[in-house]
Amino acid sequence: MTTPDTKRPRPGSDILRTALRRNTGAMAWGTVLMGMYQAGETAFPIALGMIVEHTMRDRSLGSLALSIAALAVIITTVSLSWRFGMRILQKANTTEAHRWRVKVAACGLQPVARDVDLKSGEVLTIATEDADQTADIIEVVPLLISSLVAVLVAAVALGLADIRLGLLVIVGTVAILSILSVMSKRIGASTQEQQARVARAGAKVADLIIGLRPLHGFGGNHAAFGSYRKVSTEAKRQAITVAKVNGAYAGIALALNAVLAAAVTLTAGWLAFDGQVTIGELVMAVGLAQFIMEPLRLFSEMPKYVMIARASAARMALVLSAPPVTTPGPERPAAGGDLEIDCVRYGALRKLKLRVGAGEFVAIAVYQPRAAADLAAVLAVNVPPDAYEGVVRVSGQALADLSVEAVREHMLVNPYDGEIFAGSLRTNIDPSGTSRTVPEAVEASMLTDVVALHREGLDYGVRDRGANLSGGQRQRLSLARALAADTDVLVLHDPTTAVDAVTEQLIARNIAKLRRGRTTVVITSSPALLDAADRVLVLDDGAITAEDTHRNLLATDEDYCLAVAR
Repeated sequence: MTTPDTKRPRPGSDILRTALRRNTGAMAWGTVLMGMYQAGETAFPIALGMIVEHTMRDRSLGSLALSIAALAVIITTVSLSWRFGMRILQKANTTEAHRWRVKVAACGLQPVARDVDLKSGEVLTIATEDADQTADIIEVVPLLISSLVAVLVAAVALGLADIRLGLLVIVGTVAILSILSVMSKRIGASTQEQQARVARAGAKVADLIIGLRPLHGFGGNHAAFGSYRKVSTEAKRQAITVAKVNGAYAGIALALNAVLAAAVTLTAGWLAFDGQVTIGELVMAVGLAQFIMEPLRLFSEMPKYVMIARASAARMALVLSAPPVTTPGPERPAAGGDLEIDCVRYGALRKLKLRVGAGEFVAIAVYQPRAAADLAAVLAVNVPPDAYEGVVRVSGQALADLSVEAVREHMLVNPYDGEIFAGSLRTNIDPSGTSRTVPEAVEASMLTDVVALHREGLDYGVRDRGANLSGGQRQRLSLARALAADTDVLVLHDPTTAVDAVTEQLIARNIAKLRRGRTTVVITSSPALLDAADRVLVLDDGAITAEDTHRNLLATDEDYCLAVAR
């Protein structure tokens, strides 16, 4: 029996079926209208043949007027059916692509990450290009059916004139599709590989942009560029391969369609010369032979788009069907409360044991940066509880028993490299627009000088990743956002490494004042923050080795003095 934890992964075919099922109504109307369009297009040469036939028999103004009226009706039908049919299909296509983009983005932004071997840049490509190409199936199916209608109508009309002409169209169409269906499989495989390589190149660019400043700092930008150039070259080669396959496909399809049209024209001419078809039927056959190339082109291209949609859906399935790293619990932590780490072993942490009481301000001086990063990751639930030994408790409840959303509402862990988004200072500090402590957070983080520097104040525009802010300003903006969240438990990881000593001293006092009565943990080596804390825990070699106030530790612990004194 299948349990929720052992569900079969969702394949790309399920995604395509979902897209088709969700848009059945729009596709039905689109198919009807596009079928009317193709039928009208087919009717045009048929009508011309009948007009020629009747005009040669009855040369009257009444017959001419009736023929012109019939052509006007056909042209109007063709125009309106195309207009409204494509409007319906493109609206459904755009809406469906939006749904999948949102779904993939929601999976990528889940509090508990999914177990996917993809970088953020690759997920971005899947959420955009692959979502759009998957939704194209909504247009492909109606166009495929309507093209088939046109070919069948043409075959029937030609068959009524002479059975050999109708059979020629049907046999030729089957032969063309059989040849092209083999080639379309190659296109699908090549396209999937191209999308994967382009996504990897995009992920590499994102990584380089994030690390651009450090790369310049130690001269590693040339090596990084060389690495990206290699990945991009691989993507380029694959794109050229796909272009060659697509070009060969289009060329062969066009050549086969032209051969079929020529065969129909020549056969009709031979039959007319032999007196087996009339002049009007010859005109109809020649017109249909010219017209049939368009639906045949659409009909022959559809397998290619189906394979592309399948390849994109399979890539989306990598994200959508991936299991979460951990299954969150159903509970919510109690308000206020304390923070306890009980014998946690993970990464550089070795049986770490500590407790921070409710309302206490505790600083943790970590001698090894790796241990600080591992501790922050565990507290932020970036590491699932079953991936480490020991227990982390918030308000007396284990993290494994709590929902991740509830934990993050109750306990915020602000990383040292907090991301800055394009927008304004205000939207970066208070993304949800619900905080009541924005002014206090701005003042406590010493961001007031940045606000005062610009006429727009908090509405001053911030570029993506804070490109128009200095390192210290970005760090203070991130700190302001953490303080404005006003959570019961706040964990700050190196919040002042990019600010000067005077500003750091003021920020330390402001944090202690603003957070009085609420649990605050600062992972830092800053003397100012260590001095502002109620007590300091020394984390060395993965375990707590000392505990006291900052000043007492300076006076009694030589190692501590060497590690934090500036």
